[in-house]
Amino acid sequence: MFNSLRLRLLGGFLLVAIVTVGVVAILASQVTVGQFRGYLQRQFEQGRSRYEFVLGRYYSDQGSWEGVQSLVDRMGEISGDQIVLLDSDGAVIADSARRLLGRQAEPGWVGGPIPVFKLVPPPGFDSSADDALPVKPPPPVIRGARPGAPKVPGELVGTIFVNPLAAQTIDSSFLDAVNRWLLVSTAAAGALALLLTLVVSRRILGPIESLTAAARRMEGGDLSSRVAVKGKDEIGALGHAFNTMAESLARNERLRRNMVSDVAHELRTPLTNIRGYVEGLRDGVLQPGRETLDIVFEEAQLLGRLIDDLQELALAEAGQLRLERQPASLNDIVELAVAAIRPQSASKGLHMEIDLMTGLPAANVDAERIGQVLRNLLNNAAAYTPPGGTVAVSTRQAEGSLEVSVEDAGAGIAPEDLPYVFERFYRSDRSRSRATGGAGLGLTIARRLVEAHGGEIRVHSQLGRGTTFTFTLPADEQVT
Repeated sequence: MFNSLRLRLLGGFLLVAIVTVGVVAILASQVTVGQFRGYLQRQFEQGRSRYEFVLGRYYSDQGSWEGVQSLVDRMGEISGDQIVLLDSDGAVIADSARRLLGRQAEPGWVGGPIPVFKLVPPPGFDSSADDALPVKPPPPVIRGARPGAPKVPGELVGTIFVNPLAAQTIDSSFLDAVNRWLLVSTAAAGALALLLTLVVSRRILGPIESLTAAARRMEGGDLSSRVAVKGKDEIGALGHAFNTMAESLARNERLRRNMVSDVAHELRTPLTNIRGYVEGLRDGVLQPGRETLDIVFEEAQLLGRLIDDLQELALAEAGQLRLERQPASLNDIVELAVAAIRPQSASKGLHMEIDLMTGLPAANVDAERIGQVLRNLLNNAAAYTPPGGTVAVSTRQAEGSLEVSVEDAGAGIAPEDLPYVFERFYRSDRSRSRATGGAGLGLTIARRLVEAHGGEIRVHSQLGRGTTFTFTLPADEQVT
């Protein structure tokens, strides 16, 4: 179950989403905490300046700290902070929380100390004006609301300690809310990632599951299984490749079955003839004369050639076919092959046309194997050309290669059969036998031999006008 690609995709996408959102949430939390605490600190500093100024002005106006507790109470109610005022001897004379009255200052008290100076107004300054109290008096010079009306500090008359209780509460509440919403956002992002992963994995894995099901049907022997290709992406390319592979497997399976049938048929015919003649000789029906022995010998040779063809094809396809390469004249090889086929062509009344290019460079080939290729092509041409027809053979030089063509005047090959003419045991005419065209190994062996020499073979055909087989071989420019 844990090896499922769907689960791995789900886990991978979910992990990436959680890590990404988590990192963003942590960074956002750090930045928010820093910015918010900086803001609170600036607000606290402004509040300290206001406390210092208001209390300094109170002392300047009253001449003492008498009755200052009520002012400290109002300041604490407005700000939400705990404000503690000490006189010049360090004794608590006012506390907005009323818990430290009469005590001496202790080391470690938070929020201070803030010195309070008696404010001395300059000559001509009216301290009773409504707008004389500034909102944010910057030390050491404190300016009033009206330009040109400063107040300067005088003697030290007290000390303030401020414990920002409200700020701490706001700080804690705000940060708890931020962290809570970041956690909720992370969970929501994870859920959304889970949902999107399910949708995406379904779209990705759906075609793969179809491929798996089709592959399992093929494993069970159903070679007709195909998948529907709905896109041109990598999954669509995979589906197209699977369908191509399935078609190739089905075709190869058909060829394999045909091959078994063809081999059985081709082996059965000479074996049946040999057995019939041997049984006739054993029963005394036939006399062991030369004619009878020649027929048996011919059938045995036919059987041997078929077995040799199969063995040679197996070696060629396995890449174990040995070639005795040496520089040879391609024109000479063509002439020998044509000479070998002349008796067969003469018996059908065929005309042989030979067009050999003079001055061809030598080819570094196995002359016997290339002659075999030519004989296979010429035998096919002679078999399919009607009596009185023409078989043409030509040689020419192309760029860096030598080219040989064999053309017949037969009925031609249908376009749908052309891609398969070099397949082993492939026969477009299922009624054909070895006597009328062989078992379908000659062209396959010819292609393997040409490819083993580094060349290629191709076919061109038109129905009713004949077929041309052409193969090329690398030229040996050093020998002519």
